[in-house]
Amino acid sequence: MSQQRPVNTFRTQPAPIPRPKPDQASTRRTQPAGRKPSSGQNASAGGMSRRWQQARRFMRERPLLERVYWFVIKAFLWLFFGSFVYVIALKYVPVLVTPLIVSRWVDTFGTDESSQVYKKWRPYDKISKEAALAVVSSEDQAFPQHWGFDFDEIQDAIKENQTRKRARGASTISQQVAKNVFLWNGHSYLRKGLEVYFTALIELIWGKKRILEVYLNIAEMGPMTFGVEAASQRYYGHSSVSLSRDEAARIAAVLPNPRLFSIKKPSNYIQRRTRQIARQMRYLGGQKYIRNL
Repeated sequence: MSQQRPVNTFRTQPAPIPRPKPDQASTRRTQPAGRKPSSGQNASAGGMSRRWQQARRFMRERPLLERVYWFVIKAFLWLFFGSFVYVIALKYVPVLVTPLIVSRWVDTFGTDESSQVYKKWRPYDKISKEAALAVVSSEDQAFPQHWGFDFDEIQDAIKENQTRKRARGASTISQQVAKNVFLWNGHSYLRKGLEVYFTALIELIWGKKRILEVYLNIAEMGPMTFGVEAASQRYYGHSSVSLSRDEAARIAAVLPNPRLFSIKKPSNYIQRRTRQIARQMRYLGGQKYIRNL
Protein backbone atom coordinates (compact mmCIF):
# COMPACT_ATOMS: atom_id res chain seq x y z
CA MET A 1 0.00 0.00 0.00
CA SER A 2 1.61 3.18 -1.16
CA GLN A 3 1.58 6.23 1.01
CA GLN A 4 0.65 9.57 -0.48
CA ARG A 5 3.64 11.95 -0.58
CA PRO A 6 3.17 15.31 1.15
CA VAL A 7 2.77 18.30 -1.05
CA ASN A 8 6.02 20.30 -1.47
CA THR A 9 4.82 23.76 -0.59
CA PHE A 10 8.17 25.34 -1.60
CA ARG A 11 7.64 24.31 -5.22
CA THR A 12 4.03 25.30 -5.60
CA GLN A 13 3.46 28.29 -7.85
CA PRO A 14 2.20 31.43 -6.13
CA ALA A 15 -1.21 32.62 -7.02
CA PRO A 16 -1.12 35.02 -9.98
CA ILE A 17 -1.27 38.68 -9.13
CA PRO A 18 -4.24 40.26 -10.79
CA ARG A 19 -3.35 42.88 -13.31
CA PRO A 20 -4.79 46.31 -12.70
CA LYS A 21 -7.49 47.42 -14.98
CA PRO A 22 -6.47 49.94 -17.65
CA ASP A 23 -8.19 52.81 -15.93
CA GLN A 24 -6.44 51.94 -12.60
CA ALA A 25 -2.97 51.71 -14.24
CA SER A 26 -3.35 54.99 -16.07
CA THR A 27 -4.55 56.65 -12.89
CA ARG A 28 -1.53 55.32 -11.01
CA ARG A 29 0.90 56.57 -13.67
CA THR A 30 -0.57 60.04 -13.83
CA GLN A 31 -0.27 60.70 -10.11
CA PRO A 32 2.57 63.13 -9.26
CA ALA A 33 5.70 61.63 -7.70
CA GLY A 34 6.15 64.37 -5.10
CA ARG A 35 4.39 64.53 -1.78
CA LYS A 36 1.34 66.69 -1.50
CA PRO A 37 1.70 69.56 0.94
CA SER A 38 0.10 68.81 4.25
CA SER A 39 -2.74 70.83 5.63
CA GLY A 40 -0.33 72.26 8.24
CA GLN A 41 2.01 73.54 5.53
CA ASN A 42 -0.87 75.12 3.66
CA ALA A 43 -2.06 76.79 6.84
CA SER A 44 1.45 78.08 7.61
CA ALA A 45 1.90 79.51 4.11
CA GLY A 46 -1.54 81.07 4.25
CA GLY A 47 -0.78 82.61 7.63
CA MET A 48 2.46 84.16 6.39
CA SER A 49 0.70 85.56 3.36
CA ARG A 50 -2.00 87.12 5.52
CA ARG A 51 0.56 88.62 7.90
CA TRP A 52 2.49 90.10 4.97
CA GLN A 53 -0.70 91.61 3.53
CA GLN A 54 -1.58 93.04 6.92
CA ALA A 55 1.89 94.56 7.24
CA ARG A 56 1.65 96.12 3.77
CA ARG A 57 -1.80 97.53 4.61
CA PHE A 58 -0.45 98.90 7.89
CA MET A 59 2.43 100.62 6.02
CA ARG A 60 0.13 102.14 3.36
CA GLU A 61 -2.09 103.62 6.02
CA ARG A 62 0.94 105.42 7.50
CA PRO A 63 2.83 107.17 4.67
CA LEU A 64 5.55 108.57 6.95
CA LEU A 65 6.37 105.13 8.33
CA GLU A 66 6.48 103.72 4.81
CA ARG A 67 8.91 106.42 3.70
CA VAL A 68 11.14 105.70 6.70
CA TYR A 69 11.02 101.99 5.91
CA TRP A 70 12.10 102.43 2.30
CA PHE A 71 14.74 104.96 3.34
CA VAL A 72 16.28 102.39 5.69
CA ILE A 73 16.20 99.70 3.00
CA LYS A 74 17.84 101.97 0.41
CA ALA A 75 20.45 103.21 2.90
CA PHE A 76 21.36 99.63 3.77
CA LEU A 77 21.76 98.70 0.10
CA TRP A 78 23.86 101.81 -0.59
CA LEU A 79 26.13 101.05 2.37
CA PHE A 80 26.38 97.37 1.44
CA PHE A 81 27.37 97.92 -2.18
CA GLY A 82 29.35 101.06 -1.29
CA SER A 83 31.51 99.03 1.08
CA PHE A 84 32.43 96.71 -1.79
CA VAL A 85 33.42 99.64 -3.98
CA TYR A 86 35.43 101.26 -1.17
CA VAL A 87 37.30 98.06 -0.34
CA ILE A 88 38.11 97.48 -4.01
CA ALA A 89 39.39 101.05 -4.35
CA LEU A 90 41.65 100.72 -1.30
CA LYS A 91 43.26 97.67 -2.81
CA TYR A 92 45.05 100.01 -5.21
CA VAL A 93 45.00 103.43 -3.48
CA PRO A 94 47.26 104.23 -0.49
CA VAL A 95 45.39 104.48 2.82
CA LEU A 96 46.38 107.97 3.94
CA VAL A 97 43.82 108.61 6.71
CA THR A 98 42.08 106.28 9.13
CA PRO A 99 39.52 106.86 11.89
CA LEU A 100 42.25 106.12 14.46
CA ILE A 101 44.51 108.85 13.08
CA VAL A 102 41.65 111.35 13.15
CA SER A 103 40.75 110.30 16.70
CA ARG A 104 44.32 110.73 17.95
CA TRP A 105 44.55 114.13 16.25
CA VAL A 106 41.29 115.31 17.82
CA ASP A 107 42.46 114.10 21.25
CA THR A 108 45.32 116.62 21.16
CA PHE A 109 42.92 119.57 21.13
CA GLY A 110 43.12 121.50 24.37
CA THR A 111 46.23 119.65 25.57
CA ASP A 112 49.96 120.29 25.56
CA GLU A 113 50.52 117.33 23.23
CA SER A 114 51.68 118.15 19.72
CA SER A 115 49.05 117.66 17.03
CA GLN A 116 51.62 116.85 14.33
CA VAL A 117 50.97 113.49 12.71
CA TYR A 118 53.98 111.44 11.61
CA LYS A 119 52.97 109.24 8.71
CA LYS A 120 54.55 108.27 5.39
CA TRP A 121 53.20 105.65 3.03
CA ARG A 122 55.68 103.17 1.61
CA PRO A 123 54.91 100.30 -0.80
CA TYR A 124 55.48 96.80 0.53
CA ASP A 125 58.50 96.25 -1.73
CA LYS A 126 60.23 99.31 -0.22
CA ILE A 127 59.84 98.16 3.40
CA SER A 128 62.36 95.84 5.00
CA LYS A 129 61.00 92.30 5.14
CA GLU A 130 62.47 92.13 8.62
CA ALA A 131 59.76 94.59 9.65
CA ALA A 132 57.06 92.49 8.00
CA LEU A 133 58.37 89.33 9.65
CA ALA A 134 58.66 91.06 13.03
CA VAL A 135 55.00 92.13 13.17
CA VAL A 136 53.85 88.67 12.03
CA SER A 137 56.01 87.02 14.69
CA SER A 138 54.73 89.39 17.34
CA GLU A 139 51.07 89.86 16.45
CA ASP A 140 49.84 86.96 14.30
CA GLN A 141 52.12 84.00 13.59
CA ALA A 142 49.36 82.12 11.74
CA PHE A 143 48.84 85.05 9.36
CA PRO A 144 50.05 83.24 6.19
CA GLN A 145 47.68 80.31 6.83
CA HIS A 146 44.39 81.58 8.27
CA TRP A 147 41.48 83.23 6.44
CA GLY A 148 41.24 86.28 8.68
CA PHE A 149 40.44 84.58 11.99
CA ASP A 150 42.65 82.41 14.20
CA PHE A 151 40.06 80.25 15.92
CA ASP A 152 42.63 78.34 17.99
CA GLU A 153 43.91 81.63 19.38
CA ILE A 154 40.36 82.80 20.06
CA GLN A 155 39.59 79.66 22.06
CA ASP A 156 42.81 80.01 24.06
CA ALA A 157 42.02 83.67 24.81
CA ILE A 158 38.51 82.78 26.00
CA LYS A 159 39.90 80.18 28.40
CA GLU A 160 42.63 82.49 29.74
CA ASN A 161 40.30 85.46 30.15
CA GLN A 162 38.21 83.47 32.61
CA THR A 163 41.05 83.80 35.14
CA ARG A 164 42.94 86.90 33.93
CA LYS A 165 42.22 90.34 35.35
CA ARG A 166 43.25 92.01 32.10
CA ALA A 167 41.58 90.55 29.04
CA ARG A 168 43.85 89.03 26.41
CA GLY A 169 43.11 89.87 22.81
CA ALA A 170 43.08 87.42 19.92
CA SER A 171 42.71 89.75 16.93
CA THR A 172 44.63 88.83 13.82
CA ILE A 173 46.48 91.34 11.66
CA SER A 174 43.55 91.19 9.23
CA GLN A 175 41.08 92.06 11.99
CA GLN A 176 43.26 94.95 13.18
CA VAL A 177 43.44 96.34 9.66
CA ALA A 178 39.66 96.05 9.21
CA LYS A 179 39.07 97.81 12.53
CA ASN A 180 41.59 100.63 12.00
CA VAL A 181 40.75 101.38 8.35
CA PHE A 182 36.96 101.12 8.32
CA LEU A 183 35.63 101.39 11.88
CA TRP A 184 35.62 103.48 15.01
CA ASN A 185 37.12 102.83 18.44
CA GLY A 186 34.94 101.21 21.03
CA HIS A 187 33.42 97.93 22.12
CA SER A 188 29.98 96.96 20.89
CA TYR A 189 28.30 94.04 19.13
CA LEU A 190 27.61 96.23 16.11
CA ARG A 191 31.27 97.23 15.71
CA LYS A 192 32.41 93.63 16.24
CA GLY A 193 29.96 92.39 13.64
CA LEU A 194 31.17 94.96 11.13
CA GLU A 195 34.76 94.00 11.94
CA VAL A 196 33.98 90.38 11.01
CA TYR A 197 32.33 91.57 7.77
CA PHE A 198 35.22 93.81 6.69
CA THR A 199 37.82 91.21 7.72
CA ALA A 200 36.23 88.64 5.43
CA LEU A 201 35.92 91.24 2.68
CA ILE A 202 39.58 92.33 2.69
CA GLU A 203 40.76 88.71 2.89
CA LEU A 204 38.69 87.99 -0.21
CA ILE A 205 39.50 91.15 -2.21
CA TRP A 206 42.90 92.36 -0.99
CA GLY A 207 44.86 89.22 -0.24
CA LYS A 208 47.60 88.70 2.36
CA LYS A 209 50.30 90.87 0.84
CA ARG A 210 48.06 93.94 0.58
CA ILE A 211 46.70 93.44 4.10
CA LEU A 212 50.22 93.31 5.52
CA GLU A 213 51.26 96.32 3.43
CA VAL A 214 48.38 98.38 4.82
CA TYR A 215 49.10 97.24 8.37
CA LEU A 216 52.75 98.27 8.10
CA ASN A 217 51.63 101.73 6.95
CA ILE A 218 48.78 102.49 9.35
CA ALA A 219 49.63 100.73 12.64
CA GLU A 220 50.23 103.07 15.56
CA MET A 221 53.89 102.75 16.56
CA GLY A 222 54.36 105.70 18.87
CA PRO A 223 52.70 108.96 19.94
CA MET A 224 51.12 110.41 16.77
CA THR A 225 53.33 108.04 14.75
CA PHE A 226 51.69 105.73 12.24
CA GLY A 227 53.42 103.23 10.00
CA VAL A 228 56.84 101.63 10.01
CA GLU A 229 58.35 104.25 7.70
CA ALA A 230 57.45 107.13 10.01
CA ALA A 231 58.63 105.17 13.07
CA SER A 232 61.91 104.23 11.42
CA GLN A 233 62.72 107.78 10.37
CA ARG A 234 61.59 109.32 13.66
CA TYR A 235 63.33 106.91 16.04
CA TYR A 236 66.20 105.44 14.01
CA GLY A 237 66.96 108.23 11.56
CA HIS A 238 66.77 106.15 8.38
CA SER A 239 64.23 104.64 6.01
CA SER A 240 62.34 101.46 6.78
CA VAL A 241 63.91 99.71 3.79
CA SER A 242 67.14 99.32 5.76
CA LEU A 243 65.74 98.20 9.11
CA SER A 244 67.78 95.53 10.85
CA ARG A 245 66.26 92.55 12.62
CA ASP A 246 66.74 94.04 16.09
CA GLU A 247 65.33 97.41 15.03
CA ALA A 248 62.28 95.76 13.45
CA ALA A 249 61.78 93.56 16.52
CA ARG A 250 61.81 96.60 18.81
CA ILE A 251 59.16 98.32 16.69
CA ALA A 252 57.02 95.19 16.91
CA ALA A 253 57.63 94.97 20.65
CA VAL A 254 55.76 98.21 21.38
CA LEU A 255 52.69 97.41 19.27
CA PRO A 256 50.50 96.19 22.15
CA ASN A 257 50.57 99.73 23.61
CA PRO A 258 52.63 102.18 21.52
CA ARG A 259 51.51 105.16 23.58
CA LEU A 260 52.90 103.63 26.77
CA PHE A 261 55.99 101.81 25.48
CA SER A 262 58.83 103.61 23.71
CA ILE A 263 60.99 102.61 20.77
CA LYS A 264 63.51 105.35 21.44
CA LYS A 265 63.81 104.67 25.17
CA PRO A 266 62.94 101.00 25.62
CA SER A 267 62.23 99.73 29.12
CA ASN A 268 63.60 96.45 30.43
CA TYR A 269 60.32 94.81 29.44
CA ILE A 270 60.57 96.08 25.85
CA GLN A 271 64.22 94.99 25.61
CA ARG A 272 63.28 91.51 26.81
CA ARG A 273 60.32 91.35 24.46
CA THR A 274 62.53 92.52 21.57
CA ARG A 275 64.86 89.57 22.14
CA GLN A 276 61.92 87.18 22.29
CA ILE A 277 60.54 88.46 18.98
CA ALA A 278 63.96 88.23 17.31
CA ARG A 279 64.26 84.60 18.45
CA GLN A 280 60.78 83.88 17.15
CA MET A 281 61.71 85.38 13.78
CA ARG A 282 64.60 82.93 13.53
CA TYR A 283 62.41 80.05 14.70
CA LEU A 284 59.87 80.72 11.91
CA GLY A 285 62.65 80.42 9.36
CA GLY A 286 63.41 84.06 8.62
CA GLN A 287 62.05 86.04 5.70
CA LYS A 288 61.12 82.95 3.69
CA TYR A 289 58.18 82.47 6.10
CA ILE A 290 56.39 85.42 4.46
CA ARG A 291 57.91 85.16 0.99
CA ASN A 292 54.86 83.64 -0.71
CA LEU A 293 52.06 85.81 0.67
